Amino acid sequence: MRIGIDIDGVLTNLEQFLCDYGTKFNVENDIPMKIQTEYYDEKEAFSWTDEQALSFWNQYLEDYVRNYPVREFAADVIQQLKQEENEIYIITARNEYGLPREASGKMPEFTKEWLEKNHIVYDRLIFTEGSKLKYCVGNYIDVMIEDSEKEVKEIETKIPVLCFSTCYNTKAEGKNITRVYSWYDILDKIHQLKCRKS
Repeated sequence: MRIGIDIDGVLTNLEQFLCDYGTKFNVENDIPMKIQTEYYDEKEAFSWTDEQALSFWNQYLEDYVRNYPVREFAADVIQQLKQEENEIYIITARNEYGLPREASGKMPEFTKEWLEKNHIVYDRLIFTEGSKLKYCVGNYIDVMIEDSEKEVKEIETKIPVLCFSTCYNTKAEGKNITRVYSWYDILDKIHQLKCRKS
């Protein structure tokens, strides 16, 4: 199987990062605390202006992409999936938005370093623009692991999606969507998919 894997929210706990660092940012900048965890976008989640959101990412994005911990057991499960002769495609919408000026153009480099440091094995790393659906279809992905509700709903129109469950994607439902809660749950669901295909 060709397995597509998102980074932020799937390999990392983006939900917890935004909660921890977003509330810290609010306190340090005297911004009234409004937390709406059902929103994926940080501006909606914290009622930030564009300027506040950019300031937040200028302060924290480089550290996040270089140092934020990988989810528990992600590396182990992906290694097992590779040993089972699956192909691993990391498909991410990471871009330069919010990177400090001196780090401009370094998102691919930072991401590759982070994957290597966290022992995430893969066959191909793909940076997307716009919907991930065309990248999944174009690379013949058999199943995509994703957390963004918008992406989940688009991708499931063509291929199965394992939706990593968060507060902001509770409305992601469909015949091609399976909710997952941990990396060993992902492993189990992929084994089930393979059994159904064979």
